[in-house]
Amino acid sequence: MPITDPISRTARLTAAARARESRRPDRLFDDPLAEALAGPEGFAFMERFEAAARPASVPAGNDNPYIAIRSRFFDEFLTGAVAREGAPRQIVLLAAGLDTRAFRLEWPAGTKLYELDRPELLEAKQEILDRARATPRCPRATVPVDLTKTWAPALHAAGFDAAAPSAWLVEGLTPYLDEPSVRRLLDEAASLASPGSRLGIDLIGESFLRSPYVRAAIEAMAREGSPWQYGTDDPEGLLAAAGWKATVLRAGDPGANYGRWPFIVFPRGTPGAPESFLATATRA
Repeated sequence: MPITDPISRTARLTAAARARESRRPDRLFDDPLAEALAGPEGFAFMERFEAAARPASVPAGNDNPYIAIRSRFFDEFLTGAVAREGAPRQIVLLAAGLDTRAFRLEWPAGTKLYELDRPELLEAKQEILDRARATPRCPRATVPVDLTKTWAPALHAAGFDAAAPSAWLVEGLTPYLDEPSVRRLLDEAASLASPGSRLGIDLIGESFLRSPYVRAAIEAMAREGSPWQYGTDDPEGLLAAAGWKATVLRAGDPGANYGRWPFIVFPRGTPGAPESFLATATRA
């Protein structure tokens, strides 16, 4: 089944990046399903995007490790969030895309994982998983929704218990939304998250959208029909407004590097420097 929505198609690119990382001898994770999920379309998308976005000073063949670093960072966040006694056993992936964490990570007994995304994307994903005879390592529920509209009732109907602790992930989504949609998404998640629940989210800075250093990347995504719209240089404030107390790292900082970030990490707020953020937060 083809994926026609332009933003949903970016999940193919992400899967292709995970597949490429999985081939490396020094890989940060192993995703055996990523190649099938990416398909030729995903690898072609990745190659077009990286060729257009690559700085002139970076030779061809030097992979941008951002998606690999982000994937490993949130792998550690989610497995850590459910590891301790009394920790959340409900995991909610908002804009799950072609994510395979239900299949490739180890989960404690009692864990249930909810994947929310557009119906078309979830159907296409399931077809590929069925062909691969993939078996999840924890109970998994797919919840077809439009995340720019109200989605809490559908999550409740799938068995989610708002009174119990939960862990949430919003990965690779927010740049494609406008600011009101991002704020509604965070508010709705907070309304369902009991105190002490956890959230992981990546964001780009408003500075990223203005930076001349990534202008080619921004233009490349716009040509694909999936333009980046939203960024914030105050992720802590954005999350606090929705009731989440956040710790924020940038790609390349200690703890979000894994020895693989090849670019200069400027002091936060350096004029002209494009910033992207990996945040983890707790529900107050």
